[in-house]
Amino acid sequence: MKPVNIGILGLGTVGSGTARVLQDNAAEISRRLGREVNISAVCDSSEEKARAVCPAAVFVKDPFELVQRADVDVVVELFGGTGAAKDAVLEAIGNGKHIVTANKKLLAEYGNEIFSLAEQKNVMVQFEAAVAGGIPIIKALREGLAANHIQSIAGIINGTSNFILTEMREKGSAFAEVLKKAQELGYAEADPTFDIEGHDAGHKITIMSALAFGTPVNFNACYLEGISKLDSRDIKYAEELGYRVKLLGITRKTAKGVELRVHPTLIPECRLLANVNGVMNAVRVDADMVGETLYYGAGAGALPTASAVVADIIDICRLITADPGNRVPHLAFQPSQVKAQPMLPMDEITSSYYLRVQAKDQPGVLGRIANLLAEENVSIEALIQKGVLDGSLAEIVILTHSTVEKHIKTAIAAIEALDVVYAPVVMIRMESLHGRNG
Repeated sequence: MKPVNIGILGLGTVGSGTARVLQDNAAEISRRLGREVNISAVCDSSEEKARAVCPAAVFVKDPFELVQRADVDVVVELFGGTGAAKDAVLEAIGNGKHIVTANKKLLAEYGNEIFSLAEQKNVMVQFEAAVAGGIPIIKALREGLAANHIQSIAGIINGTSNFILTEMREKGSAFAEVLKKAQELGYAEADPTFDIEGHDAGHKITIMSALAFGTPVNFNACYLEGISKLDSRDIKYAEELGYRVKLLGITRKTAKGVELRVHPTLIPECRLLANVNGVMNAVRVDADMVGETLYYGAGAGALPTASAVVADIIDICRLITADPGNRVPHLAFQPSQVKAQPMLPMDEITSSYYLRVQAKDQPGVLGRIANLLAEENVSIEALIQKGVLDGSLAEIVILTHSTVEKHIKTAIAAIEALDVVYAPVVMIRMESLHGRNG
């Protein structure tokens, strides 16, 4: 069979890794495909770098020139962002080129437009590397679990935040101190907002939610709460109670609607997900037939992510001559079956909660707090009181049973209004992660 020609947009960390995998493993890839895969053209801001990384490829400065070239069958978009990347991808699809991308922001915010145009043009858009790096979670959701009703997904899908939380737990360090270390090690950007405030995880869980439940991608409906305000005391207290704090992306289908959220979460330390540390990623999927499955591995890095990019290229090469009706749909479900569903607001979600209250250390305070929780039908599962602060204040740590979020918020407002409470109440959501398989 004739070779498939690849054009790469962007030779950064992932782009250079992709070029390396395609060139170093060319013989192995050809053995699997029965045809060669060639890098025919590359586009990057540095011509010197492009010629060093892909010496046999044509260098072009203009991405639109690359996506229009007759000797490019598949465009690999690794620019990132939603400016030039979006325009180049839409132009490429318009020219009948298949797309491979690692750009979660692009798909979470403009995926509906991209997939719709791709369907019209009978081309494929593959995006395994956009979520969790080298972990094949997209293939699992689109193909491996196709026989199931997926009920929920919970994932540690941002390595920077997971590294910070791991260091805070293991060393008792403050957030700012660990963030600085993460930046020095190259795990965090100079401006870490995208990672630590939940945007990166939000893009990824948005994509997975659409695949799981057959809905259009809807990043605007995703609740985002990052880790920058977490106190090392709360991580320590959580561990004393048998929990660990992780930044989770969560999506769940309920009778009332689809939950789509990112926030710090207490997880029982016995759960596998609670023991994913450092920069590693993991995604837990609960489905009706198979039960609980867990996918673990490197969520970033040149070669793990490039591995996912090249796997997508191989998939496209296998299907490039197939009838479009026999290809796996972009969002797992047939396009006519991808339908919007109600998105559950945070006030309506059901969860358990961790509360930390700073209050005057005197008789009756605990009773007053417990009464206010009871008025909102919030029951207490566990409670500890920590040492006296400043000679007159104590910290009260409460774990609640499951309740609707609007009730816990009402109770918190009432607690904060007490004359014996001296600081805003800290609230962190909890997930038991109980599935059919425990």
